Amino acid sequence: MVPEPAAGPDRDAPRGGAWYAIGDVQGCMDSLERLLAAIAYDRGRDRLWLVGDLVNRGPRSLDVLRWARAQGDAVEVVLGNHDLHLLARVAGVAPAKRRDSLDDVLAAADRDELVDWLRTRPFVHAAAGHVLVHAGLHPRWTVARARALAAELEAGLGGDDWRAWLGQLGNGAPAWRDDLTGAARVRALLAWFVRVRCVDGDAAPVTDFDGPPEDAPAGAAPWYAAPEPAWADHVAIFGHWAAHGLRLGERWIATDAGCVWGRALAAVRLPERAVTQVKSVEAAS
Repeated sequence: MVPEPAAGPDRDAPRGGAWYAIGDVQGCMDSLERLLAAIAYDRGRDRLWLVGDLVNRGPRSLDVLRWARAQGDAVEVVLGNHDLHLLARVAGVAPAKRRDSLDDVLAAADRDELVDWLRTRPFVHAAAGHVLVHAGLHPRWTVARARALAAELEAGLGGDDWRAWLGQLGNGAPAWRDDLTGAARVRALLAWFVRVRCVDGDAAPVTDFDGPPEDAPAGAAPWYAAPEPAWADHVAIFGHWAAHGLRLGERWIATDAGCVWGRALAAVRLPERAVTQVKSVEAAS
């Protein structure tokens, strides 16, 4: 187990330029290019936080990956469930799904370089009082604890045996407990970092609901709604939940505006919270 790091200041936010969080791109490169033009993105000056799910269901996953990798330190990416699905398909441990649009990535001459870059992205990133995650954070986790737990996953996915590591995951996940070990621990962590939307009264993810929060089943609530969560000294930035849509709460920012479903792609300027949206030019395949 990776030890929890000592407390300390977050890395500074970008200075001299703008800082934006951008919702799930999912292969929608045309919309991303339109959004970058709308915010006048300058790689040498600005910094972008991408909430994960760079790929899949949109038509240009390969172009999104190539662009993101080429940005270097200007772009921070956390991993999402569709990114993990791509890696699992490359590893040969997951079948194609009906709506997959990953063939261009799988057949690319630079596939291995892109995959090695993608699988070494973090699951959680924190800076300047903000924390970036694809799906959510357990209410008992401080940001430092979440980063330490994410580092356990990053060690497996970033190692030489990453294909075998992905092969152990399977389906389903137990409720999070500190004493979980092995594959059960990995699946429980991933249930929070890349899949959670709503939770029940015991803070266990509700796995069969992906509608808007207003339609959540009885006894369920959005993961961020827990009273006084340990991570709340940061603003949590997340995506993953297209039916939730772009919304800004006091201690959280939901960035998924449903681009791949034909709605919009959004950028939220931090820390001011100014929103720029462009209408999607793609629709789900």
